[in-house]
Amino acid sequence: MATAVEVPQFGNTVEECLITRWIARKGAVVAAGEVIAEIETDKTTFEVTAPVDGTMLETFFEEGALVAVFTNLCVIGEVGEDVETWRPGSAVASSDPAAQSPNAISQSLNHPLQSSTHPITPSPGDVAAPMSPRAARFALAHDFHPTAIAGSGPGGRVLERDLRKAHQRAAAARTVERLNAGPRHTIARRMRESLASTAQYTLHTSADARGLLAARARMKASAGFADVTIGDLVAFATIQALGEVPALNAEFVDGEIVPHREVHLGFACDTPRGLMVPVVRDAHRRAIADLARRMKALATQAVDGAISPDDLRGATFTISNLGALGIESFTPLINPPQVAILGVGAIQPRPVRVRGHVDFIDAIGLSLTCDHQVIDGAPGARFLQTLREKIEGVESLLE
Repeated sequence: MATAVEVPQFGNTVEECLITRWIARKGAVVAAGEVIAEIETDKTTFEVTAPVDGTMLETFFEEGALVAVFTNLCVIGEVGEDVETWRPGSAVASSDPAAQSPNAISQSLNHPLQSSTHPITPSPGDVAAPMSPRAARFALAHDFHPTAIAGSGPGGRVLERDLRKAHQRAAAARTVERLNAGPRHTIARRMRESLASTAQYTLHTSADARGLLAARARMKASAGFADVTIGDLVAFATIQALGEVPALNAEFVDGEIVPHREVHLGFACDTPRGLMVPVVRDAHRRAIADLARRMKALATQAVDGAISPDDLRGATFTISNLGALGIESFTPLINPPQVAILGVGAIQPRPVRVRGHVDFIDAIGLSLTCDHQVIDGAPGARFLQTLREKIEGVESLLE
């Protein structure tokens, strides 16, 4: 029995995918698990595999097409089986000139293309070189009239394959433009939803960062710890604080509080495609060096557009660190259904009173945003107090 292969949904926010390459084309014999196509979302690239053994009976889209998730991509089965019942929008396709037979296209366009033995020359301003009958049919069927194209036929004549390649390139260019704009729209929508569905407030404080700087200097000179950053140390301290104040390590789903014992730590990451939040799973089980390596690996994958969708979901608490950009404090927005998010600011000199006189110390800014539906001000403040203690005692914490 023929089996349709759908475009899967990679992540909650993915709505459509770009077909970048067909590896197995119509007529190819494939085995279950064999890669048949490559597709791309607004985040990364994936391989589509055959779910069953069989023959590729039909592929419904060309390379460069942008296809909605859960749409049939192709059909695998035995030669001779019907594929039309699986064709996406078959009723629409039957009325589309591009889906009709050549004879039907010729009649609908009122051009004797079947009997023409001379090249059809496009109207002025369309294409400089003459087109073959099949190329002219393709141009009319797809309403595609480029102003200039190099033909590969005799005498520079434009053949159908020339127009088809140009059409695919134009479609791919439009798709890339849409994909580049997609992440921004997704981020904007999610931020609006965050504010609309939660009651957010933000608490600001700072912690003595001298211990962080000392620990970082010591680790930089130690084998296996040289890549540990200030941000990694703050993340490690945050995980320990969540263990003592677990109310913030929770989700608010359909009016119910869902507490979590495991800490799956999300961290905001700036990428060429916009904001992404990789997730370190079971972060509470990781030593500092392991945590730092995992965060660095995920950040690199996110920037390169190669991160798995599974590594972008499931966070129970999130950290957003803008300290490297010189930001002292800010108001991070919660990523629902999480109930809190920590903003980490820059390390700056701060005045403190010491035994009757004012001294200056290095302090790191901390901004905690909570959902007042779940976390009242006092519990949020207690978490920040605990976190401040963890940061200021980070060297003993590491021991």
